[in-house]
Amino acid sequence: MRVVSLVPSLTEAVARSAPGALVGVTDWCTHPPGLDVVRVGGTKNPKTDRIVSLAPDLVIANEEENREPDLAALRAAGVEVLVTEIREVPQAFRELARVLDACGVAARPRWLDEAEETWSSLPGPVARLTAVVPIWRRPWMVLGRDTFAGDVLARLGVDHVHARHPDRYPRVPLEELRAAAPDLVVLPDEPYRFTADDGPEAFPGLPCALVSGRHLTWYGPSLAEAPRVLGRALRAARS
Repeated sequence: MRVVSLVPSLTEAVARSAPGALVGVTDWCTHPPGLDVVRVGGTKNPKTDRIVSLAPDLVIANEEENREPDLAALRAAGVEVLVTEIREVPQAFRELARVLDACGVAARPRWLDEAEETWSSLPGPVARLTAVVPIWRRPWMVLGRDTFAGDVLARLGVDHVHARHPDRYPRVPLEELRAAAPDLVVLPDEPYRFTADDGPEAFPGLPCALVSGRHLTWYGPSLAEAPRVLGRALRAARS
């Protein structure tokens, strides 16, 4: 089986569960570290000719991370494309199982069972908090409706302010974000790399949680440790 992954989360899942199946991945596929396969460009601008030249049996993609014109070009070249849709945690487990099955993984991997058990047995939060969750600045963009990261946070007791916004990733002026007066601001290190020196200064007087973007937005092996890693960062911001 020859597989090209256009989704960093799925790259990690396939690499761990079907060693040797991946022949191409994006420039943003950072896990597992040291993965030595052909790089095919970005998630939004993959080099479709390079992908076709790899003669993959399957390209795995995501409806949010990848652009339909690129996927259509691959299909037109005779390449099979599997497109995932993942907007909540339970859906992630179903789609991961579908992807791994399509990649020829005969038995459900242990990490997937452990990750699903971790989330299904998660205790209810003692109290709920409100949060603003920027994902970009210049301009400021935040989590909006119907996002995987928003569902992850909700299951950890954090309700983000823009969960009912008409857009999934709305642009919101900084003054409006501050005026929302959330209990905390959640600042992931991807897609924009917020750091202690780049982000918190925009929200004076508000607790800011610097969190791992991989644990907040990726659906793959990192799901098993995401509640623990994210929970620790959220608690630290409030202490």
